[in-house]
Amino acid sequence: MTIGTALALLGAALATFLAGGGSAKGVGMATEAGMGVLSEDPSKFGKMLVLELLPGTQGLYGFIVSFMIMLKIGILGGDMKLSTAAGALYLAAALPIAVGGLLSGIAQGKAAVAGIALVAKRDQEFSKAMVSTTLVEIYALLAFLVSLLSVVNINI
Repeated sequence: MTIGTALALLGAALATFLAGGGSAKGVGMATEAGMGVLSEDPSKFGKMLVLELLPGTQGLYGFIVSFMIMLKIGILGGDMKLSTAAGALYLAAALPIAVGGLLSGIAQGKAAVAGIALVAKRDQEFSKAMVSTTLVEIYALLAFLVSLLSVVNINI
C-alpha cells in the first residue's frame, strides 16, 4: 500500500467516522427527548420518530462519500497504487462532509430536541418543528455535495 492509498483511506475513514459520530450524537439526543415525550403520550410516536431520524442523514452522506472514495481508488477490487498527491486530494475531498457532518449532525440533534419539546406541548405545531429542524440539513447537504463532486472529479 502506498502513502497515497493510506491518505485516501484516511479520508474515507474520517468521512464515515466523523459524519457518523455527529449523526449518532444528534440522533441520540433527539431520541432521549422523544422517549420522554412518549412516556407521557405514546400516540406521538410517528412525529417523534421523524424528528429523531433527521440528524441521521449526515452519517449516510459520510458513508456515501467514503464508498465513492473506495470505489475510485480500487480498494474494492482494483489497483490501489495511488500517488501521494492523489491520496491527499481524496483526503481533502472527504473533509467537508467529515467536519460538516459532525457539526451539523450535532446541531440538527439540538434543533430536533427543541422541535420535540414544541410538539410535546403543541402537537399541531409539528410542521414548524420539522421545517426548523430541516434547516440545518441544508449545510449537511452542501458539505456532502462539495465532497461528492470533489471525489467524482479526481482523475489522477
